[in-house]
Amino acid sequence: MASAEIAHMESGSLSTYAQLMNAGTPPVLSESTESLPSRSGRLNFDVNSAKNGLGQLVLALIKLLHELLERQAIRRVDAGSLSDQQTERLGLALMHQSQEIERLRKEFGLEEEDLNLDLGPLGRLL
Repeated sequence: MASAEIAHMESGSLSTYAQLMNAGTPPVLSESTESLPSRSGRLNFDVNSAKNGLGQLVLALIKLLHELLERQAIRRVDAGSLSDQQTERLGLALMHQSQEIERLRKEFGLEEEDLNLDLGPLGRLL
């Protein structure tokens, strides 16, 4: 491939990338503007669905860690290894954490069930 063709493909890719970043909405690329000639079809990339998918994954992991912390806290309280003041502080911290998870879930437009991911043979996450 000639260097002029490579430069054209790279500049086309960069300009498409700049359009995507500046416009905030994804452009639809035809075969003629794609950087690799072996690709066929169209490239449709929805920025919002990618953001929500990542948000869903992160919140699901945070929710899992929150559940584990709650279970550990219950074990420690039942074992009597915490003072009344420590138990109160722990309960408040877990309550605030739960409220923040709920706020973020609503901000991303996710339902409670969306955070309970299906792990196939391992079952549900939560």
